[in-house]
Amino acid sequence: MSDLKIAAVECFLTQPASQRLIVVKVTTSEPGLYGLGCATFTQRHRAVQAAVEHHIGPFAVGKDPRAIEDFWQSAMVNGYWRNGPVLNNAISGVDMALWDIKGKLAGMPCYQLWGGACRAAAAVYSHANGREPQEVADDVRRLMAAGFHHIRCQLGGYQGVGDARKPEGAPPGAYFSPRESLHRLPALFEYLRRELGEQVELLHDVHERLAPIDAVWLAKALEPYRLFFLEDLLAPEDIEWFANVRAVCATPLAMGELFNHPREITPLIAGRLIDFIRCHVSQIGGATPALKLAHFAEAFGVRTAWHGPGDVSPVGMVANVHLDVACHNFGIQEWGGRPDLEYEMFPGLPRVERGYVRPNDKPGWGIEFNETLAARHPCTDENPTWTVSRLPDGTLWRP
Repeated sequence: MSDLKIAAVECFLTQPASQRLIVVKVTTSEPGLYGLGCATFTQRHRAVQAAVEHHIGPFAVGKDPRAIEDFWQSAMVNGYWRNGPVLNNAISGVDMALWDIKGKLAGMPCYQLWGGACRAAAAVYSHANGREPQEVADDVRRLMAAGFHHIRCQLGGYQGVGDARKPEGAPPGAYFSPRESLHRLPALFEYLRRELGEQVELLHDVHERLAPIDAVWLAKALEPYRLFFLEDLLAPEDIEWFANVRAVCATPLAMGELFNHPREITPLIAGRLIDFIRCHVSQIGGATPALKLAHFAEAFGVRTAWHGPGDVSPVGMVANVHLDVACHNFGIQEWGGRPDLEYEMFPGLPRVERGYVRPNDKPGWGIEFNETLAARHPCTDENPTWTVSRLPDGTLWRP
């Protein structure tokens, strides 16, 4: 196969549930040899589709699919401007597909290409919610009964449950009150620890919704309840404030869901200002930069916790799991509920067993894609509404 080439790059959009998913398929000059990748940016799916079909795909055709590093580096600078979510996801789709091809050529799963498994399976966390602490506790117990050992707890989802008190004539949006969160969250975790004891690891996602000084206060207020981690406490625009948090408490911190550029990430890791890096792998450009990021983080004692809700495709989730079992500094894997239709559409997607997932031993990612079934579930095109978040007075705020 000395003359092996990329023959075509296809981009598939599908919506088996609420989230729009983007899957890239790279076929080669060798009959039957192809790879799958994730390029899911669910809020801007058409932009990624255009980037794959008109720019990154044509750039890849004719190249050697085994030269993954050269493809990634050249694709990242071919358009001159770089490190944006649309471009990064488009590159990720091809990058992950090339790793899938590499594993198939080698006759081994991708994690074996990276040094082999250093754990039997990857621990995962799921999401509990409720409008009152008792409801949250009941949801946690439900997940514990299903085998989960790590559970993220939200009170009223990201919006909270308080009255946002919006004024007459206020513009439409997802209203919430940061002050309500500050009042109710410490009481929630005090209640959960009292009811559940130490038998479960508890997490919480702030979703960058607080002013920096309030975020510092919350991290300190939650310290007595020994969270596994506090997620996205600050927005990327406010990362300098992590030093203030570190100075006053030992609450473990996870950050990275919104990161695109390495310079957003590296200061937090090198400064040991966070404990978990939880990037959306396709958002940073695929498995190639994720591997490098994991190894860089290991040098500073930072663990991985890759983003893994419903807006990561099953291909992306499988890539996460291969990274999880291969990287020694794995911490935890987010695992949003996967509908049954996804298991039909993506044969090979692992299921959670007793709070763990593991990749299969098939070559590459070990996952397939039913294109015919995917075509029966086309994507909607409306803009999201939950990202138009507003404070009680109507001020636009971070989602």
